[in-house]
Amino acid sequence: MSITFAMATMTLLPSQASETSAPAAAVSVTVRSPQPLPRDGRLTVFLAGSIDMGGSSDWQAQVARELADEGVILLNPRREDWNPAWKPVAQEPEFRRQVEWELTALQRADVIAMYLQPGSQSPVSLLELGLHAGSGKLLLACPEGFWRKGNVDITADRYAVPRYESLPALIEAVRARLAQLRRERPNNAAD
Repeated sequence: MSITFAMATMTLLPSQASETSAPAAAVSVTVRSPQPLPRDGRLTVFLAGSIDMGGSSDWQAQVARELADEGVILLNPRREDWNPAWKPVAQEPEFRRQVEWELTALQRADVIAMYLQPGSQSPVSLLELGLHAGSGKLLLACPEGFWRKGNVDITADRYAVPRYESLPALIEAVRARLAQLRRERPNNAAD
C-alpha cells in the first residue's frame, strides 16, 4: 500500500497499515482507491467530482496540496492504475472494486468536497450528489460551464447544500468545515 503524506510517499505493507501510528498532526494523508480506508480517528474528506475517465484535470492534486497542513485523511477516488479497458459492469472485478471503494469512502467521510469541472459531464458525480445531498456532509463547487449546472443548482437548493463558485472557494469552505468539526469533536474521535 502506498500512502501519500503531503508531497512525499511512504510505502507500507498491508499488515502494517492499521498498526502504524498516525502521522504528526498537521500532515494530511491522501488515500487513493483501491487502498484500504484508515480508521484512526482523523477527520476524512472525500474528493468527489469530475474525473471523466481521466479526461478532467487532476484538481484533486491541487486540493491535496492546499489541505496538506490540515492533518486529515483525503480520500481520492482518482485511481493511478485505472485501465479504460475495464468494462463498467458489475461483473468486472476491478470496476466493482472501484465502485465499492467509492461508496464506502463516501459513507465514512466527514466532509465530501465535490468539484464539478466546467466542460465535464461527470455522471458518476451526479449520482453521488443525489446520494449525499441530504447528508449535511457535502460542500459543492459547480462553476458556470458544467454540463448540467441547472440540475445541480436546483438539487443543491432543495437540500440546502452549500455552493461555491470556484475550486479555491471550495477549498476554503472545506477548511472552515474541518475547523467546525474539530470544535465539535476536539479529539477527532471516530464515530
